[in-house]
Order: sequence, then C-alpha cells, then structure tokens
Amino acid sequence: MARARVAVARKLAVILHRMWSDGAEFRWGKDPANGATAAA
Repeated sequence: MARARVAVARKLAVILHRMWSDGAEFRWGKDPANGATAAA
C-alpha cells in the first residue's frame, strides 16, 4: 500500500511539473471540440 501511494504521488508530481514548465492550463472534463456531443 505504501508503494502505491508513492507511485501515485510521483505520477502527480511529474504531471504537475510538466504543466508548470509548459504553462499549460488544466481543463476539467472533456473538450467539446474533440467531437464529443451529447445525444438528445
């Protein structure tokens, strides 16, 4: 269990470091421009 926590923390750290270095914004949910449409 402790190894799993370390793995998740490391994965998040890598993602956050990449976002900070690129200056990227985090987008919640799916991007509607990628063809994701709601069925009516």
